[in-house]
Amino acid sequence: MSPVPTADVLIVEHVPQEGPYAVGGALAAAGLPVRACRTWAGDPVPDALGGAAALVVMGGPAAAYEDFPGRAAELALLRTALEAEVPVLGICLGAQLLAEAAGGRALPGPAPQIGWGEVRTAPAAHTDPLFADAPERLPVLHWHGDTMELPAGATPLASCDRYPVQAFRIGGSAWGLQFHLEVDKAAVDAFAAAFPDEAATAPDLIASTPGHLADLAPHRDAVFARFAALVAVRAARSATRSFFTPMAAVWEERFAADTPRYAAAVARMGLRPGQRALDVGCGSGRALPALRAEVGDEGVVTGVELTPAMLTATAAVEGRAGLARLLMADACQLPFATGALDGVFSAGLINHVPDPAAALCEWARVTSPGGVLLLFHPSGRAERAARHGRPLDPDDPLAEENLRPALHTAGWTLDRYEDATRHFLARAVRIR
Repeated sequence: MSPVPTADVLIVEHVPQEGPYAVGGALAAAGLPVRACRTWAGDPVPDALGGAAALVVMGGPAAAYEDFPGRAAELALLRTALEAEVPVLGICLGAQLLAEAAGGRALPGPAPQIGWGEVRTAPAAHTDPLFADAPERLPVLHWHGDTMELPAGATPLASCDRYPVQAFRIGGSAWGLQFHLEVDKAAVDAFAAAFPDEAATAPDLIASTPGHLADLAPHRDAVFARFAALVAVRAARSATRSFFTPMAAVWEERFAADTPRYAAAVARMGLRPGQRALDVGCGSGRALPALRAEVGDEGVVTGVELTPAMLTATAAVEGRAGLARLLMADACQLPFATGALDGVFSAGLINHVPDPAAALCEWARVTSPGGVLLLFHPSGRAERAARHGRPLDPDDPLAEENLRPALHTAGWTLDRYEDATRHFLARAVRIR
């Protein structure tokens, strides 16, 4: 299992003039690296988010309801991001594609809408994570001729008479903006130069831009700063979800042969009937049958997973859903009281959490004195390194010289360490 890539923000650009502008500035200010996919320059649309912390899809002259190069791949990325609850921002064409990906429909509008104008924020905008401080009337740049029908459950955030759908939210982390909130003077000049016939329909466009930008800038910058802050706070979680969500459907099939080794590892924990066991980062739940067998019907087994699609995969495996309570939670912020558990099983997770020391401390917090922690992988460290074509990493948190002191600091004592060809196993006991 390879490590999750470093979290970045994937930005899909369709034409050179419609870049991220103020969105990019906000992301940079928040310290978030950007990975640009410039389809206009021939970049292929990625077939997966690849650990992205957010997805931004910019505008362009194409119609979202017609086929164009990369459309299917962009819709697939948007659907993955929605499923993984990764933050999404779609602007103009990007908003229309977001609506389509979520089950809505893009369609031609009544007539092109070009130039500066106001939109009215909806009541829901007052409590929206991005638009909470936006005024009731917001000056924006329009440059579109298409519109959309929102999917069921979408939250309208802004409208105007000619185009009722101007901004919306899907779920808790995906936003679509029909208008161009991202623009600065360079953007407006670029739009006008690239699309002169359309610009000619708004004769005062260039002359009126400085005044409109002065009114818009504080609200523009506030919205995008909020988006960047949300992405930064969720970056580690989003990167994990975007990396593992596409794999969830085939996870069990890929690693089914490892199930007997999981059972053998669980047996090394020494759990007793009636005890309380946790599989943290349970994936598709391969360890759950063995944990249930160890603690019996009177015991309690819980599987915790950060990726919703993995929990769905667990429930889909025959006979597995009824073996344990399945919870969606962060491995470093577990929803358990102090000392609530007798054993914690973790397979392959310690190399994926952003702070292994914090994870070991959290797992110690929820484990009672004398309880056990078992770190497991169905292949040894050297075998995994060779499989990925790299040498052993001296900073690997599972290297004994790193793991032993980290466990001790967190409140564990290491009593068994096996880094064999066909498995890795470290067993520790809670000491305080």
